[in-house]
Amino acid sequence: MPAIVVVGAQFGDEGKGKIVDLLAEKADFVVRYNGGNNAGHTVVVKGKKYKFHLLPSGAIQGKTCCIGAGVALDPRVLKEELLQLGGKKILLMIDPRVQVIMPWHNFLDAVAEDVKGKEKIGTTGRGIGPCYADRADRSGIRFCEIVEEKRLRERVEAVFPLKEKILHAVYNSATDSLDKEKIIAEYSALGKEFAGFLQDVSAVASEALEKKNLVLFEGAQGTFLDNDFGTYPFVTSSHPIAGSIFTGVGLGLRKIERVIGVAKAYATRVGGGPFVTELHGALADKIREKGAEFGTTTGRPRRVGWLDLPMLRTAHRLNGFTEIALTKIDVLAGLDEVKVCIAYQNNGEKVKELPADMRCLGDCTPVYKKFGGFEISGKEKSFAQLPKEAKDYIAFIEKELGVPVGIVSVGAEREETIIR
Repeated sequence: MPAIVVVGAQFGDEGKGKIVDLLAEKADFVVRYNGGNNAGHTVVVKGKKYKFHLLPSGAIQGKTCCIGAGVALDPRVLKEELLQLGGKKILLMIDPRVQVIMPWHNFLDAVAEDVKGKEKIGTTGRGIGPCYADRADRSGIRFCEIVEEKRLRERVEAVFPLKEKILHAVYNSATDSLDKEKIIAEYSALGKEFAGFLQDVSAVASEALEKKNLVLFEGAQGTFLDNDFGTYPFVTSSHPIAGSIFTGVGLGLRKIERVIGVAKAYATRVGGGPFVTELHGALADKIREKGAEFGTTTGRPRRVGWLDLPMLRTAHRLNGFTEIALTKIDVLAGLDEVKVCIAYQNNGEKVKELPADMRCLGDCTPVYKKFGGFEISGKEKSFAQLPKEAKDYIAFIEKELGVPVGIVSVGAEREETIIR
């Protein structure tokens, strides 16, 4: 049963979109299993950039794209993404169980973050957290309910008054911009437009695997934004780790042939939370500018740091990587030296994995190994063509993790990729 999982090994923004687009050429189905439009995957093809927040990155390859039950879907954003394709036909399936982001979710997200003050998490404000909270509270609205106007009206009329009361009583916030009838009209129109996409993705994916079709599972965000195993509370509201494909899509436990952990050759994160290898000043600015490290969804500048092997060791344990896809190594080209964090120092002890208690992580300091600088043109077509210093850097990562680096990205374009 051929199945490949592409999962972020860091804090998200690792370049998963490019890797999925690359692998999608041979896939039959590309399935998104978590997150919402707080995630952003960028694919560059012949100089043109495609920015996806909900559509699986396989859309450019013309593959069957599926949005699984574990995704939080904003139909307004989906419409924008479909328009981005410029009329290109896409075979899209959306599971009826998918939770729908409603306008009150955006409102709640913004006011809740605002009242937290210094405790702000750095949410994108896209309504993802409140949407998943409603799912757990059993008051969410599902995709199958917006494709039928009568059911949509019933659900909105049941939920809307409660949200108004919460916004008034808890946040002392006016809700004049939330108009129940306008919401019903807008979402009813979107539901009718997208009704043809309604499909049981759980059944489709299971049948595809039984038929030996190649199914590519695309995760959003990264391992350390996982709601349970990430740097809590500075995490997302879903589960980006590989194991969540079973609940996020609806599959029985089965063998997954490949789990590709995507990692940048350095590290970045957006928003608050501990970041042991974070850099500041001119070097951070140089890497940020060269790597275009600004959020696909928000445009916010990303925090930048050296590659963190304790994080990657932990990510390997949580996901079971069969290989690593190392991206943006070209961004490090031209530096006099490159550093890698090989361990943490915590109260006089050397720590080789991420502590489970995030307070401990905040007390950790990095232990670095230095490597010589190197040059990369982006024209390298094989691993042998990389400079010795870059090959040494990659070989060290492989040795430390016990996982091969099977893909090396040397530029933004699809063709600027080395497959080993």
